[in-house]
Amino acid sequence: MKPLMSETRTAVIGALIVALGSVSMALYTPAMPTLVEVLQTTPAAIKMSLSVYLFGFAFAQLVCGPLSDAFGRRPIALGFFSIYVVGSVIAVFSPSIIWLLIGRALQGVGVAAGVAISRAIVRDQFTGQSSARIMNLIGLMLAVGPAVSPIIGGMLLSTLGWHSIFLVMVAYGIVALLVMAVWCVETNSAPDPTQAYPGQVLQNYAMLLRDKGFMQGSLVLGCAVGAFYTMAVVLPFVLMEKIGLTPTQFGLVMLAQPCFYALGAAITGRLLRRIDVMRLVPVGLILIAVSAIGFGIGLRLLPLSLSTAMGPVLIWAFGSALVIPGATTAALAGFPKVAGAASALAGFLQIGVGLAGTAVAALLFSDPLTALATVMPSMALLAMLAHFALASKRKIRSFAVAPEELETAVDPAGAVGAGGEEIEKAVHRADGDANL
Repeated sequence: MKPLMSETRTAVIGALIVALGSVSMALYTPAMPTLVEVLQTTPAAIKMSLSVYLFGFAFAQLVCGPLSDAFGRRPIALGFFSIYVVGSVIAVFSPSIIWLLIGRALQGVGVAAGVAISRAIVRDQFTGQSSARIMNLIGLMLAVGPAVSPIIGGMLLSTLGWHSIFLVMVAYGIVALLVMAVWCVETNSAPDPTQAYPGQVLQNYAMLLRDKGFMQGSLVLGCAVGAFYTMAVVLPFVLMEKIGLTPTQFGLVMLAQPCFYALGAAITGRLLRRIDVMRLVPVGLILIAVSAIGFGIGLRLLPLSLSTAMGPVLIWAFGSALVIPGATTAALAGFPKVAGAASALAGFLQIGVGLAGTAVAALLFSDPLTALATVMPSMALLAMLAHFALASKRKIRSFAVAPEELETAVDPAGAVGAGGEEIEKAVHRADGDANL
């Protein structure tokens, strides 16, 4: 079936709506110390505004994904982005920390649609190499937003005040609404309202959690991307308290991370013209393993410096760019009817792994350097185990259908049951191969 939108158009829309979440988090961070004074609250309460944002972000995905399977991608995206705009308006006029927490929670719920629906839109139209190219292009464009957001937030704070930061979020939310309403085509060609029934939602999620291919891709993706959440919490203490960087120096140094990711994504884009996307995943994991050695051994044995602290970070960023397109494609490849649910659960696991790493670092280690040297290698090990121990025979369904595969898919009575599901999967594998 011919895609409803081009690869470039799909990637631009996907990048715009998925970046809403990370930009809304990064743009706000420079204003946190100011808000402590303005709202006459405590640093802990302001940090709580990040927690409620991430909580809403993570769990709302589990709702909007199935809803988009049931009623279509566009109406659900429009509904959730409207919630985001309302939350942003509340944040602009917050007279107290309570109202700010309410606004940030609504923002977190609203941006969840960006992650869940952007991937579903890709999966509705593309599989195999085509899907990988779009996921890579989304990642390349996505690297820019979070990198420059703290700088823009700082400039807005110093020139126009903290209200302007949330006004920019309001404007971004309205742009996302207009893009989904005017420029994005509905890609769910067969919405099924039964997919929104609670029992069916639970059944779908249970099916996904049992699927080796889905869990392999999702856990690898979760470790590769979730690690950035952990680093975002621990690195400031290492670089500023241990090494002695100023906040300005820290911000400039951290720009190198998205730059290395963008470099890796650019190289990945060129390699995808000639190499199957799944061949790049082990290469990226090897780089992540090298990074883990730098964290686990280098930080313990070598003198602490900017190079020994940031070197592993940059290698991880570069390696993850090779991993993410293949891991995302593998996780979503076999579920055309529940692409929204699959995308949502993958996104939830991605944030969940990152938050778990952050919790372990905060609760079990008093020294941030020890936390970084322990948690990051552990996440790399988990990614390696997930990739190799959960290896699926489906190979992201990029194979042609073998005659014996169709024979075993049909039960002796010719009934459409489990055998029918196998036929559907087998035919989908052939469809994936055509896209390669």
